[in-house]
Amino acid sequence: MTGVRWRVPHPIVALRWLRAGVLGLVAVTALLYLVVANRAGDQIAAAERTNTAIGHIHNAYLQAGKADQALKAAAKTGATDLIGTGADFANATARVSSHLTSATDGNAAGQQGLSHIQFVQGQLATCVQMANTAVLDGPPGVTRARDALDDRPEEDGRRTVPFTGGLRQSLNDLEKLEIEARRDQLRSGWRSPHLLWPLFIGPVAVMLLLVCATGYIVAHHFRRYPSPALAVALLATTSIGITMCTTAPPSMAIALPVLAAAGALAFLAYRPRLAEYRFPRS
Repeated sequence: MTGVRWRVPHPIVALRWLRAGVLGLVAVTALLYLVVANRAGDQIAAAERTNTAIGHIHNAYLQAGKADQALKAAAKTGATDLIGTGADFANATARVSSHLTSATDGNAAGQQGLSHIQFVQGQLATCVQMANTAVLDGPPGVTRARDALDDRPEEDGRRTVPFTGGLRQSLNDLEKLEIEARRDQLRSGWRSPHLLWPLFIGPVAVMLLLVCATGYIVAHHFRRYPSPALAVALLATTSIGITMCTTAPPSMAIALPVLAAAGALAFLAYRPRLAEYRFPRS
């Protein structure tokens, strides 16, 4: 009984297969880019809205600080019963309310985030009410109103308990909550690293193996150096894959021409060796 004998393909046939494989992997990378960039667009747009919401919350925090300073300045006059809390306090708290309302549109923390925004809005209303009451109560009332603005949070061991402090601390906790939600937003679905790295680095890794096999055949069977264009094609394809895994998808005006150039370079890299076995027809 004779054993099975494997037939080794001619180097030119192997190069044709390798060229088809490399070009196919460049095309696969381009197709993956189009699908992921399209599907991830909504997530990225939502993250941009969350960025805007975080900016509003931070501005509300700054305005709450200005309200505290305005209340402190009014108390120093010793005439709050005559001048009240002042226009600066009223303007600052109004801007806090406006920023919180705007932040609701970009809330990324779901029902939890919405509940905390409503809680902070309630804190703001309480602060304004206490400040207005302080006009009649005098210095003790002003102190209570300022505590409502800038009170320290409760502690559980060495950690502070979120949303247990004054208005400014609650705004700070709310900003941290939305930042964490944005991080999850950018690392889920079509932007998840667990999906993107295998999806894009897999074809690049296979392409690297095909390029190495091509270099081996060209060096050992043709006694030539592999074309640098093939390495450039690999680097161009890799750059798009890594960019898709680490940052927002690049513009189509950049990614598609880069991949098209990678395909052209790969095609041209095989051409000199394949041309050596191309004979005119009789």
